[in-house]
Formats: sequence, C-alpha cells, structure tokens
Amino acid sequence: MSDRDRLAVDTLRFLAADAVEEANSGHPGMPMGAAPMAYVLWSRFLRFDPTDPAWFDRDRFILSAGHGSMLLYGLLHLAGYDLPLEEIRSFRQWGSITPGHPEVHMTPGVEATTGPLGQGFANGVGMAMAERFLAHRFNRPGHEVVDHHIYAIVSDGDLMEGVASEAASLAGHMKLGRLVYLYDDNEISIEGSTSLAFTEDVGARFEAYGWHVETVADGEDLAAIERAIEAARSETERPSLIRVRTHIGFGSPKQDDASAHGEPLGPDALRATREKLGWPEERFHIPDEARAAFAAAAERGQAARSAWLERLASYGEAHPSEGAELKLVMAGELPPGWDEGIPTFPAGEKKLATRAAGGKVLNALASRVPTLLGGSADLGPSNKTLLDGEGSLASVDEPGRNVHFGVREHAMGAAVNGMALHGGVVPYGATFLIFSDYMKPSIRLAALSGLRSLFIFTHDSIGVGEDGPTHQPVEQLVGLRSIPGLVVFRPADANETAEAWRVALGRPGPVAFALSRQGLPVLDVARYPVRDGVARGGYVLEDAEGGSPDLVLLATGSEVALAMDAAARLRADGMAVRVVSLPSLELFREQPDAYRAGVLPAGVPRLAIEAGSPLGWHEWVGERGDVIALDRFGASAPGGTVMEKLGFSVDHVVERARALVGRFAVETRAD
Repeated sequence: MSDRDRLAVDTLRFLAADAVEEANSGHPGMPMGAAPMAYVLWSRFLRFDPTDPAWFDRDRFILSAGHGSMLLYGLLHLAGYDLPLEEIRSFRQWGSITPGHPEVHMTPGVEATTGPLGQGFANGVGMAMAERFLAHRFNRPGHEVVDHHIYAIVSDGDLMEGVASEAASLAGHMKLGRLVYLYDDNEISIEGSTSLAFTEDVGARFEAYGWHVETVADGEDLAAIERAIEAARSETERPSLIRVRTHIGFGSPKQDDASAHGEPLGPDALRATREKLGWPEERFHIPDEARAAFAAAAERGQAARSAWLERLASYGEAHPSEGAELKLVMAGELPPGWDEGIPTFPAGEKKLATRAAGGKVLNALASRVPTLLGGSADLGPSNKTLLDGEGSLASVDEPGRNVHFGVREHAMGAAVNGMALHGGVVPYGATFLIFSDYMKPSIRLAALSGLRSLFIFTHDSIGVGEDGPTHQPVEQLVGLRSIPGLVVFRPADANETAEAWRVALGRPGPVAFALSRQGLPVLDVARYPVRDGVARGGYVLEDAEGGSPDLVLLATGSEVALAMDAAARLRADGMAVRVVSLPSLELFREQPDAYRAGVLPAGVPRLAIEAGSPLGWHEWVGERGDVIALDRFGASAPGGTVMEKLGFSVDHVVERARALVGRFAVETRAD
C-alpha cells in the first residue's frame, strides 16, 4: 500500500471514529475495517461526478450496511460532493444532513435509504433490473447511452436477512451481471462472533444462487481487492460477490471485538488507535494527499460524464425519437397524453372485480408509458398484472417488461424500490393484500424515501372466501394507512380503480392499491362524480333528496355497493341518506376543511362500513358515530357467506343505521 493510499484509507477511518466520538453515538467499527475496499472501489472503479450527483449514467453505490454511514459520508466529502466537513462534525444531530443511517434525497450522493439490513442489497438488484431494461430499450450499435454498474458494500447482517437471500436468488436467476457486491466479512455481530449464529459457507451459497464469487483473504491488500473487482467487472453473465476478510475497528484496542460495532471507541481507545496508526491528535484531520487521491477519481468521473453528454447528443441526432424519449424518462416525466387511454367501464348488470379492472387499466397505461414495468410474486394471473405481449425481464437478449419475482414478496418490494431509485422506469409489484405483511419494511422505506413505487394488492378482504382466515386480510389496511407518506386506494368499482391509477401515476410518491377478488357493480360515470371524487380521496356518491341527510353512510371498496343497497332500503322507509365513497383516506385528509365538511356535514350521524379493522375510523365518524368492521379473523366459506355471517349484509347495515339515528336523536335532545 503506497503512502498516499494509506493516508486516504486512514483518513476514512479517523473521520468515522472522530464523528462517532463527537456524536457520542454511532458505529465506528465497520468503517474502520471496510475503509480499504471502499477506497479501492471509489478511487479506481466507481464512475461518478460530484458536480452532478444525478448524472443518469453514473455507477450506483449502495452502503447496504447502513449503520456504517460515516464510511459513506467520508467518501462523499473527500470525493467532492456538497457535504461540508461541518456536516460530518454534526453527525447524527438535529438538522444535519448526516443522519445515523443514510437517507436518499437528504445527503448529496446517497443512492438509497439503508439501515434495515438486507434492504440495500435488494435495492441494488432492482437497480440492475432497471439498468438492463433501459440499456435494451435505448442503446443502439455505436450509441451506448445506458452503461453502468451497481456496486454495494454488504455485511454479514445483510446476508443473514431473508430479504437479501430472496434478492440474491432472483439476481442469480436473472443473470444480472452489472451487480458487484463487496462483502465486509469481519466475523463480528452485535452479540459477539458471527459463529454464534452464522456458520454457513457464504461463498458456496452464492455460487449455488448463480453468482460469481471472489475471495480476498486480507482486507488491507489493496492490490488483491483491485484484482477481485476487475474480475467481477469482467463477469458479465453473473452477479458477483467479493468476500473480503476485514477486521472490525481496525487498528484500535477494540479490533475484532463486538464492542467496536455500535458505540464510540472512547477517548483512551481512540488515542491508542492514533498512536498505533501514526495519526495526528487533531480531530477530523484530512491530509492534502488524501484529498488528492479522491480528486483524481472525481476528475475522471467528470471527464466520463462529459464524454457521455457528447454520446447522448450524438445519439439524439442519430435516433431522435428514442433520444427524446430518453430525455423524458431521465427527467422522471411521463409521455404526453399518457392517461388518454385509461378506459371507462360501462355501467350495467355485469359485475367486475377491481383486480380485473386494474389489469385492464394497467395494460392500457403500458401501451402509452413504455417504461412501466413490474410483476407479481408468482400471482400474476390472480393479480391480473401481466403485461400483454411482453416478454420477461429475465431474458438477457430480449428483456421484456414482465418481472417474474417468484414467491419473494419482501425482495419484490425492495427491488421495486431499487428500480424507482435508479430512475427512468415506473415500477410496480403485486401480491395478495394479506402478504403485504411480508413486504412491509420495503413499503415503509418507499414512503420514507418518497419513491414512485406502485404496490398492487388484490384479494383485499374476507370476501376472498374459501381460502379462509390465513388469506383474508383484516388488519392490513389500517397498517398500510398508518405509514406516513403512503397513499392507499381501496376503490369501489372499476371506474374508481381507473381513476386511482390516473392519480397514482401523476404523484411522485408511493401508492398501494387494495383490489377485490369478487365482482362489484360498475358505477355510472355519467351520473356520479367519480373522477374528481377519487382525486380528492372521498366524495358524495349518492345524496339525500334536497342535500339534507338524516344519516351519512361512509364506505370503501366492495362495501360501497353494500352502503348503496342499504341506503335504498332506508330511503324506502323515509330516511334521508347520503352515501360517501372514500377510496383514499390519505387524499381526503389532504382536502381543505370546507370540502371535507361539505362531504361529512357536522351534526349528522355517520356510519362507516369496511371489511377490515375498525381502527382509525372514528376520525371520520366522530365519537357518536358507529363503525361496522371486523374485530376478529375471517372463516373459510364462500365469500358472500362469510361477508353476511360477519355482518356485511343489507339487513345488518339497516339495523345498525336505524339504531344509530335513534340514539343520535336521543343524545342530541339531551344536549
């Protein structure tokens, strides 16, 4: 290791150790051990331009082991990104852009929000999917405008997580040769040696997945690390894992000890480390030679971006239509007229499941949005999410837009996020609503990161029927609605479903759809204000004569038709009833107070109907309102029977409505 290389590596180590010490919080051990591999990757291979962090054809780097965030912040600072040393001094403090775990859109150069282990690993797989698709769609002979790698540093904790195993299996199957992952094999976890719980042959496992595996016996051997990365880059038909044997807390008295993982070294140990490695006492010391090492890499990246811009201009001249489309997708914009083909479904006697309607809308959109791609966790025929006439993205030679994720819900969610993070595509993933639990961490990170990730969940209630309570969601809707930043749609019919898709593609953040298995009546868009109502999240579907209701029935999804049938019965008995459809509680909550008050007038009893948990509904019905919901699991029987037995029938709604109106009248008089 040359003197300059050693200075650069040790600068990364001590920036991490000093920042953690200053914050009195953090993880110094991983950055200290993994600094050499990170330095080799960033100084000799990674293609980036700190003056344009969003350069579309840059290489992507993910720190999946997000607890080692100070390694990434040190790299970004030294490489010239807009991350001043003052921000590193403010590591983990309120208002800083150096949070405890990396957050995309907060810190320039951070590609993914990581921390929950395994997520970054799976994000990278999604990024590689996007790179493959876009390269096939846009590259032409002599005009390679999409041509980059996805790198990551992953930890033993990442590799223990199921989401990483799912994603690794999928990546090997798909032969994603643009993936190169460096495994920080330091043999230490929080509880002690990894031998306590992790004794598998990692290399053999990844070879079995279909990965190319390299091993570097000494994590301080920069030449060996460089050779391994070169070999990985040369392997184009398999993803690569480079196993690098490192030492957590390298150079400190806590080296190779679990105490180096998640707490400051402490003044005495930090002083001893400085003495051992010959480092000055000055906190946050950065030698000029270290900056120069990274500056050279940044200059190469700037030259690479300039050359790419020339290629892009030449590409646009040679292929003007493709060039215009590429500029559009790089900007995250949709084609002009993208929503003109969204179908309107005719009202009539024939019922249509919202999952079936969703499939028709999805295919209509795909015909106008050529970068819309995704798939299902082996449930495409049930979710209705297969794109007609499209091949599989797994095809190396002719990748299509259908992604067969296999029974891997968690990796699917994280890979969809990775595609969204990469940019240039509009990704979706689908499964049954009950299995959203298997991918909840990925959905949460999509919301935290503000990603345009689309999650399609069908079989949305006890109306699933015979499959029974293991497949009948109850608490899933309220769980999804509790995630800040996630918009959840549970449309009442085919036309609400179509409008929900229109809204979803027009938004920048994540959206979840909850769609029915059973057929539902189709609303007449000439009679009902479906389009505006869905965009607002809730609207008056049917009003009482004269607009002065005695009762408001609120419902979502399949229960809207039930509310309308119950309202007809109540009106026949002389009660003035308003029916409100609430396809998205999140969007309705965003509306002005005056609009919401117009839909849900004060002083009128409200009865909500939803085949799910009652949690959250009292926000909309008030303390004196009522909710017909589920406080138990479902049962195995035909869907209609289950709904009726558990209280979702016209008779039961009418009974509860009359009781509510009577009680409300008594309480009002008492007031």
